[in-house]
Amino acid sequence: MNQNLTTDRQTFVTHLECSITGERYEADQLHGLSRAGRPLLVRYDLDAVRSAVSRDTIEARPTDLWRWRELLPVRHTSNIVSLGEIETPLVPLTKSGGPNVLVKDEGRLPTGSFKARGLVMAVAMAKELGVTKIAMPTNGNAGAALAAYATRCGIETIVFCPDDTPEINVREIAMQGARVWRVNGLIDDCGAIVGKGAAEGRWFDFSTLKEPYRIEGKKTMGLELAAQFGWKLPDAVFYPTGGGTGLIGMWKAFDEL
Repeated sequence: MNQNLTTDRQTFVTHLECSITGERYEADQLHGLSRAGRPLLVRYDLDAVRSAVSRDTIEARPTDLWRWRELLPVRHTSNIVSLGEIETPLVPLTKSGGPNVLVKDEGRLPTGSFKARGLVMAVAMAKELGVTKIAMPTNGNAGAALAAYATRCGIETIVFCPDDTPEINVREIAMQGARVWRVNGLIDDCGAIVGKGAAEGRWFDFSTLKEPYRIEGKKTMGLELAAQFGWKLPDAVFYPTGGGTGLIGMWKAFDEL
């Protein structure tokens, strides 16, 4: 049995804060955006983390996403949701990239993409905070990851996809357990539907950066990189920005180490 998933460990979340104004928000409560309309960031007592757990202790644990529990927001072990999130390997590209170019193979995560990192954490926190129905606009991998984790813990999921979303993505999301609606429009139109429904109390909005915890899951990419490089950081990280959660998450990881 993986002790990262079964052993109670101390958590160090102190509060959330607006990424622009710094306004503080209570932890352990359901939040979307700040009053300024900006994403919230989870804050930790980092001095207490350093006193409570050493790098050697972390290195001795099974190498998966959940070994970083002290730097993650889920307080109760019973609320962890997992489909087997491994520490993804660094693969050298010796022929095409040279001896010092490495690719972090995120395709080995559940549902086949790095989206699993953010959504496993966001769904676990939704479970912890009592959310029962969530909705998201997506045209691909995020919807599949959300559906997989939400179905795993019994949270109802509704996904809105632009009309030009590839059929294989729509089918994957549906097979993972979500209700999928095609929208005659773009991803922004899907987001507007989700936002309107959330304002009416029909579901919780899981759109990119509309809740605080997907960043915390994506943060584990940066934590893993630091550990894999012997607690030093690579000279450069090339990352597809997309919605921005992974980029922010890795920055946050490096800042917290």
